Amino acid sequence: MRIVADENIPLLDAFFAGVGDIQRYPGRTLDRAAVAEADILLVRSVTRVDRALLEGTPVRFVGTCTIGTDHLDLDYFKEAGIQWSSAPGCNARGVVDYVLGSLLTLAEIEGVELASRTYGVVGAGQVGGRLIKVLRGLGWNVLVCDPPRQASEGGDYVSLDEIIARCDVISLHTPLDKTGDTPTWHLFDRVRLQQLKPGAWLINAARGPVVDNSALREVLLEREDLQAVLDVWEKEPAVDVELAELCVIGTPHIAGYSLDGRQRGTAQIYQALCAHLGQPASIRLEDLLPKPWLAQVTLDVATDPVWALNTLCRGVYDPRRDDADFRRSLVGDAESQRLAFDALRKHYPPRREIDGLQVRINGESAALRQIVEALGATLIAD
Repeated sequence: MRIVADENIPLLDAFFAGVGDIQRYPGRTLDRAAVAEADILLVRSVTRVDRALLEGTPVRFVGTCTIGTDHLDLDYFKEAGIQWSSAPGCNARGVVDYVLGSLLTLAEIEGVELASRTYGVVGAGQVGGRLIKVLRGLGWNVLVCDPPRQASEGGDYVSLDEIIARCDVISLHTPLDKTGDTPTWHLFDRVRLQQLKPGAWLINAARGPVVDNSALREVLLEREDLQAVLDVWEKEPAVDVELAELCVIGTPHIAGYSLDGRQRGTAQIYQALCAHLGQPASIRLEDLLPKPWLAQVTLDVATDPVWALNTLCRGVYDPRRDDADFRRSLVGDAESQRLAFDALRKHYPPRREIDGLQVRINGESAALRQIVEALGATLIAD
């Protein structure tokens, strides 16, 4: 069995060495020559997998260790009889932690209370759904826009126009869709960006082209009241440097890059491949994950809840470090910047997830208990 894989997939040998011979390539360089003799192709979001890449090759299984599938030509896979799998939800918790860290930074800069803001979540899938649960668990006011789910399920959803009109914070978690019934390409164009409430915060940790980057740059120059956080960029690995300089936080598409999330994605594809091959999945992720650096925190009953929220979130992950690394990479010519973008992703340092944290409260505090439970951390009873 011949396996061609993106070299940045973690635990590649641990999961797949027993399945076949592995050949590694940088994801952006994968071409027909690389897959000419491959039976299995394992990728991430930077590789476009379509007819042009696969037609005439022996590839019969494609696995992407990512939530999104916009880089896969699923219609061609069906036509060619190629089995495929993605890793839905694998990095969702990491993105939630990224959003929480960004909110804490924005609140600190502007001197506002997060509990007083109205939040709009656009896209209620794996990531958005988890974020909604956390924000509502904290007792914050959240509006949700997801037209496909509203059409199929009904429920308490609102329109995008209502999100824009009412929300102080808008966090985007939609897939990228150019041609479907609810296209998301440039969902936030110049018109919608101009309609944002005074002082609004816009966070995009979905796909770069969901926001018209040129329009956002222009609107941010015109409206100093708006704040933006971007983890994804319309033409990445190329980045609009001027737009990045206008963002409060800018990062190189690493919102979901927690160690747990990345390795979870590999595990999900391994399980899918085993099912495809009709063999048992004998390797378990929990046997491979290292112990977290910060495993437990103890809070006194008198701890200020706002301080506790900041400490628990930032103790596990603070996006300001990634922002600083990213800004230092935006030097030199365009090619140097593109290489630096990919290097930051390839050599991303270990980062864990908040729901892996154990928290002990010395005493009984309903407010602290609510925070711990909303974050998904484990509350240790005395």
